[in-house]
Amino acid sequence: MAEREWTDRIVGDRMAVDREFTDRIEASQFSRQEWGLVMTATEFEIENPEDDERAQLVANTEKLPAVIPELDRISSQAGAMGAGGEGAGGAGGGGGGGVLGSLRNALGLGSGGGGADDETIEAADRLAQEYASELQRRLKDRGKWAEIRAIASE
Repeated sequence: MAEREWTDRIVGDRMAVDREFTDRIEASQFSRQEWGLVMTATEFEIENPEDDERAQLVANTEKLPAVIPELDRISSQAGAMGAGGEGAGGAGGGGGGGVLGSLRNALGLGSGGGGADDETIEAADRLAQEYASELQRRLKDRGKWAEIRAIASE
């Protein structure tokens, strides 16, 4: 219950960070649509909320592997439409995208052992952690961090 309460209280701050983070997303391998999917699979947690010195907002990205097939689909669609620039080479890069990649994935023959998928997950995790750091910085700058930590530690 406390987790839901503190996350509800930072919705406006997340929206502000989303706007501020746009340049960072555009410079990454992810399109805005792909980033939205990454954020859907990401949950934010506060580690050590009771300790002012050690408290840290972190992105829990353990659900990212579940969205890789959809990231591949988005990437291959963008590539098919000629949007070969930003984001298109991201999740589906390395031969895992396109029609053949989709067929392989549908048959369970995808790159389950790693490769491009692992690189995509690592890149998404790094970017999500940067986002969490920016969000924590904003909460501190706005004087909300102590309140959010207190709620999270309940």
